[in-house]
Amino acid sequence: MSSFLEKLKKGVGIEEEMSNQEGFEVEDLEKPTQLKKKPKKIKAVEKIVEPPEKEIAKEVPEKIKTEEKKWPEPEGQLAVDVYQTNGELIIQSTIAGVKPEELEVVAQGDVVTIKGKRERVENEERNYFYQECYWGPFSREIILPVEADTARAEASMVEGILTIRIPKIEREKRKKITIK
Repeated sequence: MSSFLEKLKKGVGIEEEMSNQEGFEVEDLEKPTQLKKKPKKIKAVEKIVEPPEKEIAKEVPEKIKTEEKKWPEPEGQLAVDVYQTNGELIIQSTIAGVKPEELEVVAQGDVVTIKGKRERVENEERNYFYQECYWGPFSREIILPVEADTARAEASMVEGILTIRIPKIEREKRKKITIK
């Protein structure tokens, strides 16, 4: 490298040295500092490649191709209040416009699920200023915050307010253990 620098200072034999360097070519002999990269030769390869969709389509059975998947219908989330008294866990929700027999209340383990559908009575075209009431299917899953006996749960609906009462399970928090 030192010999190259010496030649560069003198300006002697730079063209030869630069042309010997791989990938560089001297453009102007008067100005040996201007260099340009030699173009690389690229071999053309002919290869016919099918689009990935066609390759995947060959592998997918016809039954799956014709079957369209439908998006699940959006559900509104039911607003609830959950609180406890000395002996019960109480869940309340306002469910106006839904008959009690059209509601599904399921208690399984430590989860209570409320499902239903609020349907509009009239289907006329309306010019809304505000539209805040939810019409359509709704559901809510409530994880019980305390241990409760879901087998003895009771539900009632009075004037559009659903009330679910679940007795709490009281276990002794402190137990004296006798030594034998």
